[in-house]
Amino acid sequence: MANEETLVVKCPRCGARGTWFAAKWGPFCSERCRLIDLGQWFSEEHKISRPLRPGDFAGFEELPPGTHLDKAEGE
Repeated sequence: MANEETLVVKCPRCGARGTWFAAKWGPFCSERCRLIDLGQWFSEEHKISRPLRPGDFAGFEELPPGTHLDKAEGE
C-alpha cells in the first residue's frame, strides 16, 4: 500500500494530479486552491446536505489519523 508521500491524488479544487498529501497544503496542490475551497464552504457553495447522524461514521472508528493531522501549525 502507498504511503502519504507516494499517494498520487487529484487536487479537490483544480484536479491537478500529484503527491499532495506529502506537500504542505495536502490534499490541495497549493495554498490558493485550499483557500478557494475554504471560501466555498464559508459562502455555503459547499455544504452537507443533511444533519450528520452517529451511523454516518460507522466503520471509521478504527482509522488512524494521518501524521499531517497530528502536527500543530508551524511544526
